[in-house]
Amino acid sequence: MFLFVMSAVLVLAVGGCACVVWAARGGPRWTRGVAAVVLLGGELVRAGGGRGGGSRGSGGDADGSDG
Repeated sequence: MFLFVMSAVLVLAVGGCACVVWAARGGPRWTRGVAAVVLLGGELVRAGGGRGGGSRGSGGDADGSDG
């Protein structure tokens, strides 16, 4: 069951990415709608910090080193 759910999530993610690319190249109206939803979801995940919570850029230098 877990494999089925994860496979469905993977198919939806790949399909969403394909719609974003297709809409950027001037696809039909429905692809622009799906692309907008996918991009909004990405922004929400980025704003929420995903599973880790908080921001990843806190502490350290611009090159990623801590010292």
